Amino acid sequence: MRQQALMRILIATDAYPPVCGGSGWSTYELGRALQARGHGVTLVQPRPGALSDAVREYDGLSVREVAFPAPSIPFIRNYAKNERLWPRLAARLCDIARAERIDLIHAQHTLTAPAAVEAGRSLGIPVVCTVRDYWPVCYWSTLIHDPASPTLCPSCTRAMMARCLRPRTGVAWPVALPVIPYMRANLRRKQHALAGADAVVAVSSVMADDLRARSSLLHSVRIEVIPNPVDVAGLRRGAAAAPRPMAGPYAVFVGKLEHNKGADYLLPAVERAALPWPLIVVGDGARRGAIEQAARAAGRDVRVLGWQTRETALAWLAGASLLVFPSYGPESLSRVLLEAAALGVPIAAMDTGGTRDIVQHGATGLLSSTPEALGDDVARLVADRPLADRLASAARAHVEARFDAPSVAARIEALYQDLQSRGGRHA
Repeated sequence: MRQQALMRILIATDAYPPVCGGSGWSTYELGRALQARGHGVTLVQPRPGALSDAVREYDGLSVREVAFPAPSIPFIRNYAKNERLWPRLAARLCDIARAERIDLIHAQHTLTAPAAVEAGRSLGIPVVCTVRDYWPVCYWSTLIHDPASPTLCPSCTRAMMARCLRPRTGVAWPVALPVIPYMRANLRRKQHALAGADAVVAVSSVMADDLRARSSLLHSVRIEVIPNPVDVAGLRRGAAAAPRPMAGPYAVFVGKLEHNKGADYLLPAVERAALPWPLIVVGDGARRGAIEQAARAAGRDVRVLGWQTRETALAWLAGASLLVFPSYGPESLSRVLLEAAALGVPIAAMDTGGTRDIVQHGATGLLSSTPEALGDDVARLVADRPLADRLASAARAHVEARFDAPSVAARIEALYQDLQSRGGRHA
């Protein structure tokens, strides 16, 4: 029996199920796991473009939605979702925290972190901020200055920001250059806000190192490496209950069809491996047309399904004989990889960002540093099924031991209790 007092926790999140990406699902898993440990959990989600505040229920948790205007004009929309939102959201968080007698605020992403820190300062309660991508040190949150290049941006200087704008704005590039001072100021405000948190949770060791290396403001911040949680048992139950989507072996890719996700490496890897199975692509994006056209030209059986429900995507993932993960962007901690490993799907992945926290080369999967090597790894897993099975079995055990939601929630809980015992820097 645990002896510690239960806490009332406000989780402020940019995204939440049922329509969301990995960040939202990780927040959902954390909220459920904390609730299962007996804590009170209040969820708040800002909703850009919504006309009025609302409350909705999802799987036993109530989500308070905070509406705010967000025009579609580039940069003006970003200003509305940042500088205009933060004080409004901070005030709402204060109101909710007082009404719910909240003990601690845990912000989950870029829209909510600055507002949460401001609210914690006003209320005198601890604030934790989870960082799942590079929003504190990169205006685009990716460290990619050219979406078509695998070279990462060294730092957000004026010159590099100008280079970042060119591929994103095209012929309008000269007109966009005057927004660079705003971009730099926006990034600085985010870093100042994050530096005011009582603790920062980085979801991978690489993420923690990069935050410290890329911002002097974050050198003195308490940074804890605690991964995204995965409900391993629930994931496996759902996979076991779902019918297998197709007979026979197939490889799968799950994610956005964008440059930084390695979409342009996907077909070359399959071609180099001479993949004898269909490749199922669960996802969509700007590179979809190019991939489909290249597959037709090469005579490859590549089936692009577009976006699917979470249940359908997991069914395709669970039934796969191999996951191809070609991402070259600095993945903080890929949820696709976590779920594939938990389900025992053999993995061939590019070595990027926090991927090594999940896939250890030759132990829990195969890692490669080039697209050519990725193709060779795919061929190896196709040809050597005993190896594939051994790696998949080890990956299952690794995820269960380190990333299972109850154990991750216990580590988060210990952090909360330590901050409470210290009083928090805002107390």
